[in-house]
Amino acid sequence: MVEYLQQLKGKVALVTGASRGLGRHIATALAAAGARVAVNYANAAGDAEETVRLIAANGGEAAAFCASVTEPSEVEALAARVESHFGRAIDIVVNNATGPQPMFTVEDSTWETYQDQLDFFVKAPLLLLKAVLPGMKRQGEGCIVNIGSEVVQLGNANFSSYVTAKSAMIGMTRSWASELGPSGIRVNLVAPGWIPVERHAGADTRGYAAGVPLGRVGEPADIAAAVVFLASSGAKFITGQCLSVNGGNTFGI
Repeated sequence: MVEYLQQLKGKVALVTGASRGLGRHIATALAAAGARVAVNYANAAGDAEETVRLIAANGGEAAAFCASVTEPSEVEALAARVESHFGRAIDIVVNNATGPQPMFTVEDSTWETYQDQLDFFVKAPLLLLKAVLPGMKRQGEGCIVNIGSEVVQLGNANFSSYVTAKSAMIGMTRSWASELGPSGIRVNLVAPGWIPVERHAGADTRGYAAGVPLGRVGEPADIAAAVVFLASSGAKFITGQCLSVNGGNTFGI
């Protein structure tokens, strides 16, 4: 198993929104698998440095990079700084960053409500792909992992802006996979179920867990393991796929 995980040794991975929560777990898992990790954050510098410290404490290599992934100029600068710091093109991008996820009825929704979600789940991944694509094409390989959600299948009420944006992310993943496959670039999506992290502290998970075939809510490590797999050579013939990681709460997309 250790030998398998070391297939990421020397690769450079950029994880957006990696200062805490799910992003932190993904970043630390990629580092444990041998990747050198760029920990992106927008505001929480202290949390991002803690992610870096955790990676270093386990023998990994990481550095924190501040950038708003919805701003074109900041994304271009981010990619350049990461490549300069690690001395090579970015091999792996995990689009994990997110903003507030408010719930609105249709009556209370506006285009701006939808735009806020599309900015994080469509605009930001597009900006990042365009920034790293030249390096990936030069290398003849690359891996993009988008973080989606089971809400696409569940269609949660009063959550249409978020559901719509995450749905668009799936279509984008598939189209990119078709277009970029000839360049050796794989694009996949991981669709988590409810994964309690810091912001869910104190939440009652029993009702959700009761409907999950495996009888529990997910853990951040469950998602991180799926991302590591998709980034590894073990998934070298997998692209354009949506992998639901939710204990069987949904089936296929």
